[in-house]
Amino acid sequence: MNDILQVGAVTSTHGLVGEVKVFPTTDDVKRFKKLKHVLLDTGKELLPLEIAQVKFFKQMVILKFKGYDKIENVMGFKGKKLFVERKDAVKLKKDEYFIADLIGMKVYTEDEQYLGILNDVLATGANDVYEVRMENGKDVLIPAIHQCILNVDVENGTMKVHLLEGLLE
Repeated sequence: MNDILQVGAVTSTHGLVGEVKVFPTTDDVKRFKKLKHVLLDTGKELLPLEIAQVKFFKQMVILKFKGYDKIENVMGFKGKKLFVERKDAVKLKKDEYFIADLIGMKVYTEDEQYLGILNDVLATGANDVYEVRMENGKDVLIPAIHQCILNVDVENGTMKVHLLEGLLE
């Protein structure tokens, strides 16, 4: 499991007082209201930043960091990813998982046959879809619904699935 989880990416500066526009990579942008700290991946280090203010504009989050009061202070943040430590992440409900914990899981069918590695999670609106890369290099798309996802074991990095008829064709 990852100790840090991505919550967004800085797309641009906003105004002249050190604010940045962030594209959220979380399913609920309102979670930013509860965040007090984030880590900016500079490419060389994880820079801890204290959030001073959160605003929302369309699908974006506008963040202001304590001690960064001019546009010049945050110009270098553009294109950088924002993370939180797992301990500061939102608490998940039953049957909710962080995508970072799902990617790379070994996926097995309900009769214990190895299917492949969970390669990606696709957000479709109605429900997520898990993309599993099989050993033959092909991908199978499995809807992330209770009927298909029988068990997720984050500790052991495994998932058990029921394949609906026609999914492998």
